[in-house]
Amino acid sequence: MIQSWRYWSALVFCLSITSSVSFAADPPCDKYPPAKQSRCTEIWKDLNQEDGPVIAQFGLDQQKRREEGKINARQHLAENMTFIKQSTEKRIERLNERMAKE
Repeated sequence: MIQSWRYWSALVFCLSITSSVSFAADPPCDKYPPAKQSRCTEIWKDLNQEDGPVIAQFGLDQQKRREEGKINARQHLAENMTFIKQSTEKRIERLNERMAKE
């Protein structure tokens, strides 16, 4: 039962990150010329998929710490926000590197 709960928590976490990242998918590509924006969007989606397992593992690890009483709800939320910000910044850096090669 606990494993199932963790799985669903991680899934919800991943979907929320994916949704927020997908929502933010277009803005990193807006700075490129229209001819390159579609390629940028493809790369951005690929980067999000590449990071999926890392995001899921973060969610599972964090949920485990929460269940063990090592973090409270406020810390959980703060860590989520920090993780989302940092992982998005890293993806944007990788996007810029890949676009520079195009």
